[in-house]
Parts: sequence; structure tokens; C-alpha cells
Amino acid sequence: MGHEGDEHAHEHAHAHAHEHAHAHEHAHAHEHEHEHAHGAVHELDRDRALRRGEGEGLLLFFDAPSGLAGDMIIAALVDLGVSRDVIVDAIASLPLTGFHIEFGTKVRNGIVATSFDVHVDEPQPPRTYASIRDMINGCTLAHGIRERASRTFRRLALAEATVHRTSIADVHFHEVGAVDAIVDVVGSAAALDYLGADVVVSPLPMGSGFIKTAHGVLPLPAPATVECLAGLATYDGGLAFEFVTPTGAAIVGAHATSSSRWPMMAPQRTGWGAGSAELKDRPNVLRAVLGVPQSDSAAHSVIEANVDDASGELAASWIEALLAAGALDAWATPITMKKGRPALTISAIAERGLADAVASAMLRETTSLGVRHYEVLRKERPRTILNVETPYGAIAVKVGAGPFGPPQVKPEFEACAAAARSHGVPVREVLRAAYAAYARLCP
Repeated sequence: MGHEGDEHAHEHAHAHAHEHAHAHEHAHAHEHEHEHAHGAVHELDRDRALRRGEGEGLLLFFDAPSGLAGDMIIAALVDLGVSRDVIVDAIASLPLTGFHIEFGTKVRNGIVATSFDVHVDEPQPPRTYASIRDMINGCTLAHGIRERASRTFRRLALAEATVHRTSIADVHFHEVGAVDAIVDVVGSAAALDYLGADVVVSPLPMGSGFIKTAHGVLPLPAPATVECLAGLATYDGGLAFEFVTPTGAAIVGAHATSSSRWPMMAPQRTGWGAGSAELKDRPNVLRAVLGVPQSDSAAHSVIEANVDDASGELAASWIEALLAAGALDAWATPITMKKGRPALTISAIAERGLADAVASAMLRETTSLGVRHYEVLRKERPRTILNVETPYGAIAVKVGAGPFGPPQVKPEFEACAAAARSHGVPVREVLRAAYAAYARLCP
């Protein structure tokens, strides 16, 4: 929906859909037109196409100095590299008619951004949250898309129910806006599910003034918008303008894990989504940045102590105690102390917030009278755990990704050992089956 006051005439969710053929026909026709005018841009889009799941283990940062709306989120993700067909196919699965969608480009202060518009062709009935929930649950959307769309609509419906002091099932999404919101919610859910990245959003600008809605004139930011943004950072945007629409607020409210001016990340690619209004003091665009998360330079500590009176059994018990206290890893290093005495350095690495607890455990468990700790830099591969199906049952596989060469793949050894015992086979056979299952799943 447009990044202007008219979306809030919805003040609720919007829904629309169209038949599958209609959606594909319109989108493809528009792309054909666009290639004639901007062929180089489309060639670039094809080169930048993202694969399904390519964002797993990465951060997706919505940088929103001009706020955001559902249409801007979809446009920015398409510009980032999510295929338009992902959005078109999801919307086409909805049992809705009387509208069509359009992708294009707009230039905002020299920035060429993708745009996404929903055009309503026929009058739409008002819809309740309960009817929209049943529609989403009853259509052929993939499970991940359905879950994300349901989560977004529930957040929006809870916001409306809180504002209007009604039950969530009775919340109405009025007029044309109901179609817009359903398309924006389902389209964004499809794009986010396709990407699979963790979402972070910048602090969001809040506008001032008033807006006309089906309930009458309301102050900006709209009451439902504020409810949807609970837990996320906001600030005064300085204009009488609806910077953040309720649908946009519901999408980031349902999926963003936190707010950040700019997260610790190594950017990999950027996409731009255009809003429909021209702003006098800033480009009306949303920037989507996909990147590798980076650890805070002071986020971890190493804790150490030298001991010269420990047996191997004692050292092993100390390592177990340090891990139980929260250490990410612990180890013993042979050293030679004064007068040539053999000894061990007992070491552990822990997140900074757990350093004191690990140090206390080291003093309690070892024979040392003191410990030292220092902050360290730590660069990590983004890691995910996948469960793969083998003839010996489901096995968890740890996958280290990121721009560091081919992924590092390692089945969890304890799970393989347990499966081997229960099936009476060597552990190496379960490991081989787990690697083979991962290769089939992620060729």
C-alpha cells in the first residue's frame, strides 16, 4: 500500500488477491515494459537473484530513515534479489479477486528504487480478523509463509483490539485497505520466508498531525501503529506525515528481533524500496541490507589460571565445571613454571556477561589463588542447525556458512553415537548417512 495517509484509511489489515493467471499476467507484462525502458537494470536484477534460504545465518537490516509500509518492504526485498515470482505466486494462492499488482521503479533523490503497487479494481467487502485468519489457514500457502502471515495479522489484530477495546476475532479491516494489507502481509511473508535471514530494523520515525480513517480522524502516529511497534525503538520524524503505516509496523513488529541504528554486520548486498509520496527533506525510500553478523569487538573474555598441583583427572573435572558455568570452551595447556616445575594453564572463553561467573567457578574448583581475564576479538561463521533424515533417524547437522569459502558441515557426534548404539552399527556409518542426507538436502 502507498506510504501515505491513505493506507491508514484501512487502519487495519487489507486483503486482496487475484487469480493466479491474472497476477502472473500483469506482473510479467509490466516487466516486459520495464525492460524496454531500463534493460540494464533488469539484467542486473537477474545477476543478483537470491536463492531460497540464502539469507540463513545472515542479518536482514531494514534501514528506514523515512519509515516503512508494507509495499516498501516488498519492493526493497525484490530489489535485494528475492524473485518477484515468490510474491506473485503467494498472492495468487489467495481466494481473492478484484485487484492487480504492479512492480516498477521510482527515482528518489537520485536513488533508483523498486516500487510495488496494489490497484483495487472492484469494491471489496469489510473483513474480520477471524475471516482473514481462516482464509490464510485454508489456502495453499507453504507452511512457512502461512506462519509468518498469521503472526503478522495477529499482531495487527491485537493492536486494533487493544485500541478499540474489542475481541480480536471481531476486529474489522475496513474498505479498500483490507485488500492492500492482505497482499502486503502475505507478499512480505513469502519474501521473508524465502530469504530466511534474521531481521533487525532501525529506529523508526514517527510523524505528527492527523489522518482520516473509517473510525474518524485519528492522531499520528496512528494508535494501531504504536501498538504494533511495542518493543522497537522510535523517534520524532519531524514532519506531519504518516512515516510508518499499521501494516508496515505489524510486519516489522512480528519479525524484527531488535532495533539498531546500524547492527554489527558486514554488508553483502543492498536493495531499495520506494514509497509513493515525495518528501521535502529526505528521499522516501527503505533500504534493505543483507550481511554477515559480526561480534562486538569486546563481546568475549578469556579467563585463565596457572596451577602446578593438578592431576589429569582434576583438570578434566575443572574443564567440565567451567563449561557448566557458561564457558563457550575450556582447555588445559601444559606449561613450565618457575624452578622448572611442570604445570597447566586452565583457560576458558566466555561471553563478557558471563566472565565473572566463569572466573568464580575457576577459583572455586581449581587450586589457584587468583585468575586473570582479558577481552578478545572473535570472528565467527554464521551457524545453523539442520535436522536431516537418515536410515538411523533424524540427525542434527551443524552448518557454518558466510563468505568464508564452502560451508563447514558437521553432524553432531553425540547424536550419531546414540543412533549407532540403538541400531547396532558403527558410528562412521551414521556419520556417512548424515553427510549424504545433507548433500541431498543442500546440493
